[in-house]
Amino acid sequence: MKGAVLVALAASIGNFLQGWDNATIAGAMVYIKKDMALNSSVEGLVVAISLIGATIITTCSGPISDWVGRRPMLILSSLLYFISGLIMLWSPNVFILCIARLLDGFGIGLAVTLVPVYISETAPSDIRGLLNTLPQFTGSGGMFISYCMVFSMSLSVSPSWRVMLGVLSIPSVLYFILTVFFLPESPRWLVSKGKMLEAKKVLQRLRGIEDVSGELALLVEGLGIGGETSIEEYIIGPAEGLDGESAADHKDKIRLYGPGEGLSWVAKPVTGQSSLALASRQGSMVNKSMALMDPLVTLFGSVHEKLPESGSMLFPNFGSMFSTVEPHVKNEQWDEESQRGDDYTSEAAGMDSDDNVHSPLISRQATSMDKDIVPPPSHGSIFSVRHHSSFLQGSSDAVGNTGISGGWQLAWKWSEKGEDGKEGGFKRIYLHQEDIPAPRRGSILSLPGEDVYAEGEFIQAAALVSQPALFSKELKDQRPVGPAMVHPSETVSKTPIWSALLEPGVKHALIVGIGIQILQQFSGINGVLYYTPQILEEAGVEVLLSNMGIGSESASFLISAVTTFLMLPCIGVAMRLMDISGRRRLLLATIPVLIVSLVVLVVFELVTVSTMVNAAISTICVVVYFCIFVMAYGPIPNILCSEIFPTRVRGLCIAVCAMVFWIGDIIVTYTLPLMLSAIGLAGVFGVYAVVCIVSWIFVYLKVPETKGMPLEVIAEFFSVGARQAAKVAKN
Repeated sequence: MKGAVLVALAASIGNFLQGWDNATIAGAMVYIKKDMALNSSVEGLVVAISLIGATIITTCSGPISDWVGRRPMLILSSLLYFISGLIMLWSPNVFILCIARLLDGFGIGLAVTLVPVYISETAPSDIRGLLNTLPQFTGSGGMFISYCMVFSMSLSVSPSWRVMLGVLSIPSVLYFILTVFFLPESPRWLVSKGKMLEAKKVLQRLRGIEDVSGELALLVEGLGIGGETSIEEYIIGPAEGLDGESAADHKDKIRLYGPGEGLSWVAKPVTGQSSLALASRQGSMVNKSMALMDPLVTLFGSVHEKLPESGSMLFPNFGSMFSTVEPHVKNEQWDEESQRGDDYTSEAAGMDSDDNVHSPLISRQATSMDKDIVPPPSHGSIFSVRHHSSFLQGSSDAVGNTGISGGWQLAWKWSEKGEDGKEGGFKRIYLHQEDIPAPRRGSILSLPGEDVYAEGEFIQAAALVSQPALFSKELKDQRPVGPAMVHPSETVSKTPIWSALLEPGVKHALIVGIGIQILQQFSGINGVLYYTPQILEEAGVEVLLSNMGIGSESASFLISAVTTFLMLPCIGVAMRLMDISGRRRLLLATIPVLIVSLVVLVVFELVTVSTMVNAAISTICVVVYFCIFVMAYGPIPNILCSEIFPTRVRGLCIAVCAMVFWIGDIIVTYTLPLMLSAIGLAGVFGVYAVVCIVSWIFVYLKVPETKGMPLEVIAEFFSVGARQAAKVAKN
């Protein structure tokens, strides 16, 4: 995974520059105010205009990134950082300085909004939380280095605020070079535009493997929004042996097809003790005992609480699950975009072009394996993948690359209209192995004339079953033979992007994303930052430093540098825990510490034991608050928002959540002085403590655990959970 890690590190430089800018403007304002004789209102404008710029650019950054891609927007961010740094270095007056700060805000807004999205779309599911905590780490690292620079410059006779601000252009050059020459485009965005060849090459680079058929197929399935999803249960085993059974024996069996050629299993629908299915069936019962608990939280929890002991792959013995097929000779020139279904091949087939395919990507043609199998009556004919199929292309020797991470496996099933009149069709299935030993029953999947499989070969799995993302009803009406599948690029205009926001799963995810962003902003971080210099001064830190010959301004910068430095190891711990403990558990464990810290600050603001005791305890509380905040409540809202939305509307939804973030930041920044004058410091921290309590309740009731799950499965869960919540509400 070295490729994905390096890409995430390079992208996180955008957040490094944000942290750098936040620290330099805090230090430079001391000298700008003196040099330009600014009054308090203009001083506030110089600081806040970057927030205004970030808010403005955020409103359009998401939809534009959905249109032109993530990478061009990151390149634009680096250019804005560079240009704004040069203008700040020049700045002859406050008007030019404000223009530079506005451009700087545009760069910040793009980086803060899109870097988490970009990392989520390129990172493997198993380490996505770790990599998405990098922006928090690099941002704090940027603040630390910047404070050190400002401190060293403050020791000179005449510090130059223009140089302090202009230095931003130097690291922004590195960011520009990396975004242009190193960062690839997001593979999920490429798939959404039908650029399958390029997406495949990017995935191969990011994963360091040749066979990415499973993940490429998953990315295609992620293009769907909404749709009816059912939760089913199967006992799954090897695909061999159907031809030796009678129709009565195999009438209730289903053949499942994986993303690689020759990869298939046989599944028997059951009703057992699947934790996922139970959570779905008993959602209303769970909510009666906890009326406000979101069924979605229960659904996600059912996956994480009962993971198989064998590991993250669905089938530990994948090789034995493969159908026996002739070895496939891989055609090095195969082109995902150049294949068409059945006998209507494109004239340009075989050429490396994204414009060659129109429909469908998959055809129903019998392979040598399928010709020997009597189709079960329950599903009519058997679906198989063509030798040169599109995104389902794979090879039978790459058995380890067909899973989609987090214990999930992608599969499909094909069935024609049954005798009971039930409509058949092509269905996409996300399978998740349950930690329940399936019974070994020879009558289910016995091999004709031989028995070579060990006990425990059959597994029980829960399944999310839905319509494939590329299903086309119009194409189905035109070509009734085979699954009606279109090229990914043809699905772009299927659903207007704004109307997709009304889909239940997307609305549900927006409520979670907006809610946690608002609560984070009002949880007190800005107030504690504002209060830190005062309590450290009361603790006598500045006096101690002044005795060492360090002036009050330089002492303030040094204290800020030390405080920021203490955050870095805490973020390092969070990076380690993000994919182990998970986002939800970290929030539930750390928010109470924030509450206690704020309550202690309130108590010792109202009750004076002694000046030194109060100052010492307040200092400890502030340091604890900072360190705990950056471990969880700092990075996790952005991580969650980059994970919970479908691919097609991810940019737009992220923009909505980011806009809420920046508006909340502006409100808190401007209301803090008013609140201090109205209710005092104790009252302000009391309000923040109450907000943290509300935050904990919100997380407990509404925020699901997303660790280790593919983004596409997360979006599917939100769709299922939204409908489950609607049913509960009706009952």
